[in-house]
Amino acid sequence: MSHDSATIANRAARLLSLAGKVAIVTGAGSGIGRGIALLLAEMGASIAVLEIDDAKGSSTAAEVQDQSGQAVSVHCDVRSASDCRRAVETTIQKWGKIDILCNCAGIAIRKNILELAEEEWDLALDVTLKGIFLLSREVIPDMIRNGGGSIINIGSGWSLKGGPKAASYCAAKGGAVNLTRAMAIDHGPHNIRVNCICPGDIDTPMLRSECAQLGGNVQSFMKEAANRPLARVGMPEDVANAVLFLASPMSNWITGTALVVDGGGLA
Repeated sequence: MSHDSATIANRAARLLSLAGKVAIVTGAGSGIGRGIALLLAEMGASIAVLEIDDAKGSSTAAEVQDQSGQAVSVHCDVRSASDCRRAVETTIQKWGKIDILCNCAGIAIRKNILELAEEEWDLALDVTLKGIFLLSREVIPDMIRNGGGSIINIGSGWSLKGGPKAASYCAAKGGAVNLTRAMAIDHGPHNIRVNCICPGDIDTPMLRSECAQLGGNVQSFMKEAANRPLARVGMPEDVANAVLFLASPMSNWITGTALVVDGGGLA
């Protein structure tokens, strides 16, 4: 390798390295959350895998450890203030700080408002939106003590436009974007950056559950989901790469933004 190539490689590594960082990822037992946890660990971060499903959380943590990374699985129902507090305390006890919080936990109930039960509305808003509030409220004081951090909320393309038979999902994900902006304004002076990623259709168990809820055929559902300029459904890794960018020094002057990662679906 020439000196120039080595210099470029070293600079790239510095810009994307998360060595010495500690990250919390919610909903990290499957789908997008799992992809995020694995990539952040690969780039050097220690990962607190927060999951309501202990078996799935333990599986993600074990996979990180199998790849020589550091991870701990922590039971957390993001609707519960006490669970969120315990999860953050557990993470700080283990690694001493929190540098990155990725709020990924969410739920998609494919119904319009006439079909939604009140309990379903509450569930969707509590998991997807209240969870961001509860965990951020626990994490931000530690980030302030440590001189800053990065919070990345996972929204949706439907954060920015409406979608059919998804009233509670659109409401929660739309709220996630504007909550992101408000948090960025409030905590920018503390060197805490807050951004939102808005994915399009990503091939995850949740997307396939949406197909089942709508009574569709999986093959035709996925074919329709791929109808976008880049002509494919997204993968968890596509979102994870964007999270890495927003967690890393590459994005040091980016806050309060909604980054669309959707293969051109909203174009």
